[in-house]
Amino acid sequence: QVQLVESGGGLVQAGGSLRLSCAASGIIFSINAMGWYRQPPGKQRELVALVSTGGSTTYADSVKGRFNISRDNAKNTVYLQMNSLKPEDTAVYYCYVRYIRWDYWGQGTQVTVSS
Repeated sequence: QVQLVESGGGLVQAGGSLRLSCAASGIIFSINAMGWYRQPPGKQRELVALVSTGGSTTYADSVKGRFNISRDNAKNTVYLQMNSLKPEDTAVYYCYVRYIRWDYWGQGTQVTVSS
């Protein structure tokens, strides 16, 4: 059974930084894509960033140049370094993993950016 454990959310002032981590357990084969989605209050879940097995990355336009996604394949862990945070980055952030043929989600971690 694949499980995802997230950490690193919290409250930060605008302009500050946070780093999210997500560790996957129950993994036998290589993970396909890993990434992060977020759901702002009253809005739908949206893509933040993805990283493939080979390291190719995709970012939402709203976070390009501010956020950086990386992964440690040996640890089955994905990271999201968030810099220059804005109040509009406030959301619940969800870890995402594409493993074999299935999608897995973390429980979510709250990120709140105060102005």
